[in-house]
Amino acid sequence: MIERVHEHMISELRQGARTDSIFILTAIVLNLLTLAVNSALSSESRDDATLVITMGVFVCLTIVVNIVAILGLLKGRQTRTKLQEGLLRMYEDQGVAGYYDASLLGHYRTRYSLFVLAVVFTGLVSIAVPFIVR
Repeated sequence: MIERVHEHMISELRQGARTDSIFILTAIVLNLLTLAVNSALSSESRDDATLVITMGVFVCLTIVVNIVAILGLLKGRQTRTKLQEGLLRMYEDQGVAGYYDASLLGHYRTRYSLFVLAVVFTGLVSIAVPFIVR
């Protein structure tokens, strides 16, 4: 039975990693796309309200997607921490805890913080640069 629980926990960790990757890639790709589109729109010489509205729509989309990605990453970090702590307890109970370095939990927290930072800053740049250039 313990093997099945272990397999399930490892499976959950893998699924979480895939989901986190999707959140990160989606947010960063959208941020770069928004940067490109809004930069192109802001370089237009005409002063048209539809350009500003279009830029605003992309900004709103960027904000929403970044919030979803950040919340998803924070939940992913919580889930990963709980699963890894459970695995560590399981390993201790089975007498094999020496093979799993508990300091990895801190490394994962740092990695998630860096992912959130990358999403936030690419989002801020994608919003700010076109309006600065305009």
